[in-house]
Amino acid sequence: MGDTSFQWLKTGDEAFSALIAAIEGARNSVSLETYIFADGNPGEAVRDALIRASRRGVSVRVMIDGLGSSSLDEGFFDPVRAPGGEVRIFNPLTLRRLPVRNHRKLLVVDQTLAITGGFNVAPEYLGDGIRAGWRDIGIRLTGPVVETLADTFEAMWERAEQRQPRFVRLRRRRPEDSLSARSDGIRVLPSGPGRGRNAFLAEFLECLEEARDVRIAVAYFLPGLALRAALRRVAARGGRVRILVPGKSDVSISLRAGRFLYGRMLRSGVEIREYAPQVLHAKLYRVDDSVFVGSSNLDTRSLHINHELMVRIQHPDAAAETAAWFESAESMAQPIDAATWTRSRSWWEKLRERWSFLVLSRIDPYVTRWLAEDPR
Repeated sequence: MGDTSFQWLKTGDEAFSALIAAIEGARNSVSLETYIFADGNPGEAVRDALIRASRRGVSVRVMIDGLGSSSLDEGFFDPVRAPGGEVRIFNPLTLRRLPVRNHRKLLVVDQTLAITGGFNVAPEYLGDGIRAGWRDIGIRLTGPVVETLADTFEAMWERAEQRQPRFVRLRRRRPEDSLSARSDGIRVLPSGPGRGRNAFLAEFLECLEEARDVRIAVAYFLPGLALRAALRRVAARGGRVRILVPGKSDVSISLRAGRFLYGRMLRSGVEIREYAPQVLHAKLYRVDDSVFVGSSNLDTRSLHINHELMVRIQHPDAAAETAAWFESAESMAQPIDAATWTRSRSWWEKLRERWSFLVLSRIDPYVTRWLAEDPR
C-alpha cells in the first residue's frame, strides 16, 4: 500500500494504549475528537497525556460532543487549556441544538499518524470485549491518508461552535460532508446531516451490488429499505450475508427495533447472530475484499442525522485480518434460528419491537426535523 500502513486495534486496552502512546510521541500537533469523553480511567490518563503534550509546546486541540460528553465536569479540561491547549464543544447542549451530534472518533498526531474507529474515551471500553469491557474495533493509520483525515478534523473544528442551520435534514449536505477522498488504497468517507449523498452508504450499497460474501458487525442495526433490500439480494443470488449484532445493548430500544427486522431477513437467507459475552459496539463491514471501519452504525441517526467518519480499505491483509476477527466474535455469538424465531417471543415482546422500530425509524427523524427548525 505504498507509504500507508495500518494496524487493527481489537480491544479497548489496545486502543487506549495506542492513543496515549501516539499523544506522548507528538512533536508538533495533536487533534482529538470523540463523541463521549468521560471522567475516570482511561479519560484521566488521556487528559494527562494531552497536558504533557501541551506543556512541551505541542499544539493540542480537543473536540467533544455537547450531548455525548454532557456528564463531564465543566472544568475537566482546564489543565489542558492552561498551557495553551484548546477545547471545543460540538453543538453545546440546548433543546434546539439537541438533534445533530458529532459521533466521530478521530485522533491525528503530527499529520502523520491517525487513529479512528468505534471507541469512545470511557471506562466501559476497557478490557478485551470478552471477559470485560465492550467489544469494539479501531484502526491506527500512518502515511498520506492521515492528511485527508486531518482535513476532516479541520472542517469539524471550524463548525464545532456554529449554530446548526434551520431545517437541517431538509437541506442538501455540505460538500465536505459527502466527499470521499482516496489516499494510497484507503478511502476516507466523512458524512453529515441533510439530503444528498452519504459517502459511506453510497459506497457500501455499490459494493453490495455484486457481493458474494458480506459480514457485518454493528452496534445499532436499523437499516433503511434500500439497504435491507440490497442485503436480501445478495443472499437471493447465492451469496452469504452474516450479521453480528449485540445480544445485550446500552440502548435497549435499538436492540428491540433491530429485532423487528429479523424475520424477513432470516427468511431471505441472511444469517444473524447476537454477540453474548459483552456489549458489542463495533462498526465493521467486510464486503468481499473491501473493509469499512469507523463510527457509523446502520441506523437512521448514523446514516442521515449525525456527523460520522468511516474509512474503506481494499487490501488482502485487511480482508484476512478482519475475517479472523469475525470468526472469533461469531464463535461467541448466539445464532438466530429462522425456523423458531417468530414463535420464540411473546406477543408483548413483539409489540415492543414494533413500537421501538416505529420510534427510531419514524418518530425520531420527525422530532429531529422539528427541533432543528430554529424559530428565531
